Amino acid sequence: MSTAIADFQNPRSLAYRTRRKRLADLLRVIERAPKPVRILDVGGTDTYWKIMELAGRPDLAFTILNIFPAERPDPRFTWIVGDARDLSQFGDGEFDLVFSNSVIEHVGGYADQQRMAAEIRRVGKRYFVQTPNRYFPIEPHFLFPGFQFLPERAKVFMLKRFRLGWFPRAKTDEEALGYAREITLLSRRQFSQLFPDGRIIDERFAGLVKSFTAVRS
Repeated sequence: MSTAIADFQNPRSLAYRTRRKRLADLLRVIERAPKPVRILDVGGTDTYWKIMELAGRPDLAFTILNIFPAERPDPRFTWIVGDARDLSQFGDGEFDLVFSNSVIEHVGGYADQQRMAAEIRRVGKRYFVQTPNRYFPIEPHFLFPGFQFLPERAKVFMLKRFRLGWFPRAKTDEEALGYAREITLLSRRQFSQLFPDGRIIDERFAGLVKSFTAVRS
C-alpha cells in the first residue's frame, strides 16, 4: 500500500480528516439529486468511493474514467480508459454528477485545464471538482515549501538530488523536468474562471486556504 493511500485511510491523518470534511459537502450535492445518481469520476479510482463507504449504495451508479485500466475490476464500477480533456464519448448532461479530486492540476497547461473543465461542465448536470491552491505555502505533491514558485532549473536540480513528496528521485534531467512539468497549480481566480457557473468552496488548514472545490449543484 502506498504512503498516500495509507494516509488517506488513517483517521488521525490530515489527508483523512480533510477528505471527510469534503465528503460532507459532496453528500449534500448527492442527496439533493434525483435517484439513482449517475456519477462520473474523472481521473479517479474506485478506492475513494470504497474508503468513503459509498461504493455499496444502490442509488449510486459509478463510472470511472482514468488513463490507466482498473487493477482489480469491481462490478459495482464501470471503468473507462480515457482522457479527462476529451469526454466526447459522453453526451451533454449524461451524468447527474461529475466528480474529480486533485486531477485538473495534472492534465497539462492552462489550455488543457480549460478543455477538461469545459468537458466536465458539458457532460455533468452537477459537478464537484477539487484542486490544491497554488498559493498554499507547501506544494502538495512535492511536499516542499514554495516549490511551485521555483524556476525549472532549480526544480530539476532538487529532483535529481532528493526524493520529494510522492515523486521518486529523478535519474536524468529529462525525467526531473517531466516531474516538474506534470503539475500546474491554479490560483483561486484561475479556478473560478474555469468553472464560472459554480460555487467555490475554500478548504482551510491553519487559517490558510489549502484547496478549492468548484460545485454546481
